[in-house]
Amino acid sequence: MRRTIFNEDHEAFRATLRDFLQSEVVPHYDDWLHEGEVPREFYKKLAELGLFGIEVPEEYGGAGIDSFKFAAVQYEETARAGVSFGGSGVHVALCLPYLLNLATEEQKQRWLPSFVSGDMMFAIAMTEPGTGSDLAGMSTTAKLSEDGKHYVLNGAKTFITGGVLADRVIVCARTSPPKPDDRRFGISLLVVDTKLPGYSVGRKLDKLGLKTSDTAELAFQDVLVPVEDLLGEENKGFSYLGQNLPQERLGIAYGAYAQAAAAVEFAKRYTQERKVFGQTVASFQNTKFELAACQAEVDAAQAVADRALEALDAGELTAAEAASAKLFCTEVAHRVIDRCLQLHGGYGFINEYPIARLYADNRVNRIYGGTSEVMKMIIAKDMGL
Repeated sequence: MRRTIFNEDHEAFRATLRDFLQSEVVPHYDDWLHEGEVPREFYKKLAELGLFGIEVPEEYGGAGIDSFKFAAVQYEETARAGVSFGGSGVHVALCLPYLLNLATEEQKQRWLPSFVSGDMMFAIAMTEPGTGSDLAGMSTTAKLSEDGKHYVLNGAKTFITGGVLADRVIVCARTSPPKPDDRRFGISLLVVDTKLPGYSVGRKLDKLGLKTSDTAELAFQDVLVPVEDLLGEENKGFSYLGQNLPQERLGIAYGAYAQAAAAVEFAKRYTQERKVFGQTVASFQNTKFELAACQAEVDAAQAVADRALEALDAGELTAAEAASAKLFCTEVAHRVIDRCLQLHGGYGFINEYPIARLYADNRVNRIYGGTSEVMKMIIAKDMGL
């Protein structure tokens, strides 16, 4: 499909990344799947490639490129190779916007150089065992100590991607009770050092897919977080979360579109090689029709994802537009990947084939970052319904 969204710099980055994936990721990926995480030292290789610093200003060691398009290339290329970078995905995609938009100059000087180098890996902890999408209902608390120098953090979080290997975690906690007319008031963001006493990593969760991502439960028992590590203003955390959700949802939408495109290529390649009844599976009319229908859906998802990406880079992506892109692209990916797995027959159910891993990995796209049902609510509200 004809595209104008990427320029020569993006394509040069794509070529470099493609070579890196083939030499540094693909040969080791089965081992990472077995271990349930990527090696911590691999993050340093990602840093050396420059992936952590693309959007970080030059004064903190980054490239200072204010664009999400290089991240979009990364989504496409990792899906194409049938791999991922494990829990490090949240380091840039989710955590960096909070640091760039909310951190003080002192905090940026303290955190961003190590962020870029991979010496300080970040994760973000929002979800709690009993709240799910209802972030306003969180019960984790952070109360000021008597001397006013620390927040005393208590509570628990779950489904924290990158939570096992993280050095710092942006924790959402209640610093004040909610107001009678505003449940969202009273939430703050703390950048918590994972080596502090009372901070603990619980179970590494055994997930259906995304097996290389270290997803964990976290617990906090009287963790003394310096007040200097408050991110943004106290009690305004919920509004900060809402400001960054459009970009997060676009990232999920783009990743889902890229997975759907990869699934079509996997199925096309497999059906051209696999023979039944003396001819290739690709030669049957049903196979041609199925792949053609899937390609048409991928083309539509690509157009939606690209349009939203352009809007984000222009600073114009609305919450409803991001929700629409996420809903459409994740639902397309669900249908396309399922049909492409079917074309693999029994081998589609075997994990050594990338389509099987893709099928499992893709399922969470309609859940995290806001479920498909939540996306429909946002779109309906924007429609005046």
